[in-house]
Amino acid sequence: MARKQSLYSKYEGLILGGISVAVVIGIWQYAWNKEWISPLFFSGPSAIASQFWYLLTEENLVNDLKFSGQNFAVGLSIAIVFGVILGVIVGWYRRARMVMDPFLNALYATPRIAMVPLIIIWFGIDAQAKIFIVFMSAFFPILVNTVSGVRNLDPDLLRAARAFCATDWQIFKTLAVPGSVPFILTGIRQGVALGLIGVVVGEMFGGSEGVGYKIVFGGQVFQTDTMFVGVIIIALSGMILTFLTERLERRFSRWRPER
Repeated sequence: MARKQSLYSKYEGLILGGISVAVVIGIWQYAWNKEWISPLFFSGPSAIASQFWYLLTEENLVNDLKFSGQNFAVGLSIAIVFGVILGVIVGWYRRARMVMDPFLNALYATPRIAMVPLIIIWFGIDAQAKIFIVFMSAFFPILVNTVSGVRNLDPDLLRAARAFCATDWQIFKTLAVPGSVPFILTGIRQGVALGLIGVVVGEMFGGSEGVGYKIVFGGQVFQTDTMFVGVIIIALSGMILTFLTERLERRFSRWRPER
């Protein structure tokens, strides 16, 4: 009996969350079967599942998934590389922070969606535009959190390192970068969510493939089940990626400096 309780306590969130999702889907499906829901404005779980299978086997959903996945992966990877490097530089060097702050604050405060038409003018409607939109969406949370991580280093450790005549490169390599890892992972977790939004936005504004385009196409022809297929794919992708980044973040949380 105690073993069952401990198992339930360990997975309580997963169990309760799964039950609540199953109940909502069951009520949703019941309302759909009773025709209380108009297919013109909404859809039902069984219709969405059937449409997903049709798109997967009869149409080009696999290609859409590959297209969106590649754009997201490339854009997020570039955002991580440049966000971490620039964040460490801005956080470590005071004058660099003074020079970059006005530009970074202005760009960070600007809604990225307002820049989408300009990005399409620059890059066209090919994959490069989508990748750049993902990059712009994910870059700033990674940058801001990396800067915070570098600036929140333990001052006692810095003083101790300098007392032992450590060079700036040694301090940077052994204190600044490892000490910033929890903050960087927090930024990556936020960047993943915003990057997924960037994928959808980029494909909605231009192009003829991708999950975002599938959502727009479903709306244009009043196929709500097709729309929900795209929305659920994005939602599930976000849940899985957020779960993985949270696990990674918790693993390195002990590196976070205490206040």
